[in-house]
Amino acid sequence: FPSSRRLGEDVPIRENSFYRICHQTGLKIGVNWIGSHSMRKTGAFMVYQQTNHNTALVMKMLNHSSEAMTLRYLGLEQERREALLDQVNFNLL
Repeated sequence: FPSSRRLGEDVPIRENSFYRICHQTGLKIGVNWIGSHSMRKTGAFMVYQQTNHNTALVMKMLNHSSEAMTLRYLGLEQERREALLDQVNFNLL
């Protein structure tokens, strides 16, 4: 988001400003846990779901070093992964 204090310089707002804006917005709607990281995680999960569970894409988007780290970050536990694997048809031949 562009900074309103540095007009014409094409400089984004600072991370702490973005966090404060997100958090204050959350407080106005009665939620005290929203911050800039919440937005990052929600966006990553939405990309994961809407790209048919493309972990590699989300991993690169978040700059994670492994797909395992990304799955943990998204909160996908072992049983969730197993449920996804149960949907795969291995009898395509």
